[in-house]
Parts: sequence; structure tokens; C-alpha cells
Amino acid sequence: MGVNIRRMTRISAMGLAFVFLYSINSAQATDSQDAFLPRGITSSTIPANGDLNPYGVAFVPQNFPRGGSIAPGDVLVSNFNNINNLQGTGTTIVKLTPTGDLAPGVAAGTPGSATTFFQSHQAGLTTALGVLSRGFVIVGNLPTTDGTINTISPGTLQVIDAHGHLVTTLSNSTFLDSPWDLAINDQGNHAQIFVSNALSGTVSRLDVSIGASGFVVTKKVQIAVGYAHQPNAAALVLGPTGLAYDGSTGTLFVASTADNAIFAVPNAGERSTAVNKGHLVFVSPHLRGPLALAFAPNGHLLTANGDAVNADPLHPSEIVEFTRTGKFVGEVNVDASQGGAFGVATALSAENPVFNYAAIDDVANDLVVTLVPTTEEQQ
Repeated sequence: MGVNIRRMTRISAMGLAFVFLYSINSAQATDSQDAFLPRGITSSTIPANGDLNPYGVAFVPQNFPRGGSIAPGDVLVSNFNNINNLQGTGTTIVKLTPTGDLAPGVAAGTPGSATTFFQSHQAGLTTALGVLSRGFVIVGNLPTTDGTINTISPGTLQVIDAHGHLVTTLSNSTFLDSPWDLAINDQGNHAQIFVSNALSGTVSRLDVSIGASGFVVTKKVQIAVGYAHQPNAAALVLGPTGLAYDGSTGTLFVASTADNAIFAVPNAGERSTAVNKGHLVFVSPHLRGPLALAFAPNGHLLTANGDAVNADPLHPSEIVEFTRTGKFVGEVNVDASQGGAFGVATALSAENPVFNYAAIDDVANDLVVTLVPTTEEQQ
């Protein structure tokens, strides 16, 4: 057909994998790595109770303890809406154990191979979803009673063990008023959990220890303030969302949806006072209300356009790739309509992973998981 795949900007969810595969150096040694077709799986995210609107997505790391209900390589997804599609009322985390094959008989919007890992008593599970290597899952929530901003209540962070049992619920009117997304600096027996709060336009850091006493929060610090935040009929609320932590520099990158920009907070792992947003890293006409944020295997950053800001019907539901210094690299879409791109996750430290890239299609209630070949880190 004479199409230059490097320059395509509107493709299907599975087409996303083709662009990544083509754009990364593909000189490989084995027959399987020489294949044209990417290794991937697509599954519905709808559990038995009918929850809709998948938000967060996270890989279970390779060093996660075995013997529980989830295992290394599994992919977790948090649901924000209930079966009636009311925002802030979903209560489930589902898990997908990828096999490398397309889930048989799974159609978009129908229950598939993903099964319920955790059923919460707290409603409105958000993009704030992460997994600690010592055996805990962290998820945030922002509940409503009728799906509107008028009935929204303060959110919490829930800590869940490897068997899907609630360990503790963390709440704080200053540091955790509306957990919307999170990033984890995992150091084994201790960790830092960075949390964005959509209602107050702030970012907090929780320092935690994990040992004989279990999961213990040792410090809470507000490290960034001043991000634009406002109610939104389509998205419930717009505020700081995706977070990505660069441990080599101590920098926390923040996708601020309402600001339509990406900021960087310096010394995020050490600071004891809050900065006003941090410094601007990436502002571009390619941004359309950035949500989730993650590092790609090549060292670039990926963000998901939610289309609530600067929407363009010619560029719906896009994942945008850019460098840590703010240079635009490329964009591809995960759905033909707007509002589909939401959660994005990568597995960066796994050796020989079965899959290392996952993206949510919020329109179809689908999860697409793909193996993307890695290259030397690019700045």
C-alpha cells in the first residue's frame, strides 16, 4: 500500500504495537524476534459484577512473592465506574494472566479472561494503582454516590496483600484528599509512594517501610502544589494525574491534565517542602489533556491523552511519546473515538519479560498488552 508506518498517527489499539516495534531498532538474533507480528493479547476489563471504565493499569514485578492470587507478569486494572456506568462507583481490581495469545471469544465490551483480584468496600478506584515488590498492591479511590461531582467524597489509598485481602486504608485530608494517580520508588524493605490529588491540585509523597511490622507509613510530605484543577462533566474532575519517577535524578514528572502540560519536580524523593508545579518540561499541541504517565523501555516518556482538553476528532485517544527533555517523538491512538486512552504501564526491570507494555482502551473497556523490544536508553 506504500504507507510509511513511521508517519502514521491514527491506528487501532493493536496497531500501536506495530509502531513501537517498527520504530525501535529491530536487529534481533532469534527467529521469534524476526517475526513481523508483535506478541500481544487483548482482553476485556469487565469483571463479573459488570464494573466499567478501566482507569489504572500496573504490571506485577518479576520479584513479587509467589504463592498468592497474583504472580509476576500479571497485569492489574482498576475500575472507576459500576455496571450502570456511574463515575466514582466502581469497586474492582481485575487481573489478567497473559498467555501471549488473543483471548478466545473475547469481544470488546464483554466479560473476558480478566478475573476479579480485589473487591473493594471503597468506591471509585482510580488510576492510582501500583505494586510493591514485597507483596502489596496500592490503589486509590475517589467515590461518588450518583456519578457526579456534587456527591464526591474524600478519597483514600488502600493497601492490599498478594491474596487480594485489604491490609489497611490510608486517609488524610491534606496528603490524600483525592488520590488520582501514583508512582512508586520501590527499594524493597522501604519505598516512596508519590500520589497526585485531583481535587486540590497537589502531589504528596508517602515514605513507607515494609518488614516484620508489615506496611508502615513513616512520613508524609506535600512536595508540589499549584496545578490547575476543576470539575468536568465528562471526566468528573481534571487535575494532576500521571506520575513517573526517575530514580537516577530524583525527578518526578507530573502530567497535569487541566494545565495540558508535563512538569518536573526536582529532588522529589528528598524534598520536605512543596514547589509550585515544578519546571515545565513538555507543552505541545500534541497534548490533549494528558492522564497516565510512564517511562518507555527506551527511556522516553509516554502519556495518554484523555481528550478533555484541546480535543481534536482527527487525533482521538492518543498515546504521546516524548523525551525527558521535552522533545516530541510520536503519537498513536488506541481507539477511533475520543476518551479511550487512559492507563499506560510498562515493565522496565523484568528480565526476558513475556510482555512489557500495557494500555487501556476506556471506550471499549479493553486492555491491550504487548511485547515491545527494548534498546539502549535514549535521552
